[in-house]
Amino acid sequence: MKNIKTILAILPALLFSCAGDDVEKYIPPTPIVPSDPGEEVVYHKRAKEQFDLINLYYRVNSGATEGLYNENYPKKEGDNAASFLWPYDGLVSGAAALHALGYDVNYAAMVNRFEVYYRTSGGAAGGYGSQTNGTTGSGTRFYDDNSIVGIELVEAFNLLNNQDYLTKAKRVVGFLKAGEDDMFGGGLWWNEDQKGQQGVGDSNKPTCANGYATLFLLEYYSVCPQEEKADVLALAKRLYAWTLANLRDPEDGCYWNDKQADGSINKTKWTYNTGVMISNGVRLYKITGEQTYLDSAIASSDGAYNYFVRPLNGLALAYPDHDPWFTTKLVRAFIDIEPYYKNAGNYIKTFINFLDYACENARLSSGLFYEDWTGTNPKRAEQLLIQDAALESLGMIALYKGETVTEE
Repeated sequence: MKNIKTILAILPALLFSCAGDDVEKYIPPTPIVPSDPGEEVVYHKRAKEQFDLINLYYRVNSGATEGLYNENYPKKEGDNAASFLWPYDGLVSGAAALHALGYDVNYAAMVNRFEVYYRTSGGAAGGYGSQTNGTTGSGTRFYDDNSIVGIELVEAFNLLNNQDYLTKAKRVVGFLKAGEDDMFGGGLWWNEDQKGQQGVGDSNKPTCANGYATLFLLEYYSVCPQEEKADVLALAKRLYAWTLANLRDPEDGCYWNDKQADGSINKTKWTYNTGVMISNGVRLYKITGEQTYLDSAIASSDGAYNYFVRPLNGLALAYPDHDPWFTTKLVRAFIDIEPYYKNAGNYIKTFINFLDYACENARLSSGLFYEDWTGTNPKRAEQLLIQDAALESLGMIALYKGETVTEE
């Protein structure tokens, strides 16, 4: 840990010229090359320990939602009988990494439980709802939620070679196709219930819905039957092009959050929105060979690192102190692009140092992680999604480093 703390402590604030949350005054630093951690860390062990903690504190062990997980620990008044779909998906993503590393975590059963969130709706295409009673889905059906479940289904097909997961993933394609419309020239709304409602903040076409739909479609494209490929790729390219044209900041290559129903742009920037579009650019380059996709992804990688990584809370270099699940998706994108852009390796090293620091300095005595990985504020440590982010990050880095359980 000594080297990690040195890296995070000795670099002065010379690179940082803003104060408070006024990001417009921020002067992006020149990326530096972080040092390698001084002590060897076995990330898959830390990931498994985190998975065990999640099961200890969050798993529902009886009743209609047995086998699912609670939204919070301790459970709060008003919480549903099981978590929303999003944090459950985050947990399955972490379990997939553990399975790939060689752990027996009952991964297939966890993937199968996605079905209790699924429902059909009045003759419309079936899709995954945001909530469940343990038997069937309810709540809003979001296009980003369905896409991240689709990504998990394709990964499960790849890891378990079970054709049923591919069949279920195909249903997600149908749900996305049904959601595309021509308002603003194309793209998906955030959810199927709030389309074109001016004055309603959640009625928007966001990067998350279109970016993750694109990523799912490109993942599905890699495994779907040949006769489906042309249509799937065409839809993916349309959604990518719409997001690029409407929500990419030309100044730094990062992506804004959404286009509202009145046509205005919400220019908030989150790490995962830029991350998913980097991942999409890499995949489209690999499929089509068109250089413009890779060029855009490289520019967004530099832009995201310069925008999001900065001195923070006494640390010389830190990713944002909020929403670590979002950050994990940006780092996944850096891993995707590293074979084509070596600077991304330094961006990943910075994250690994940040993750190591969080493991030592941003946890409750129970072992649960804070949202704030700088260790300044123990906020949101009760939420499953925050614990998912740590699990997925540890598993992701273990795989990145080539670790496997069987090596020991």
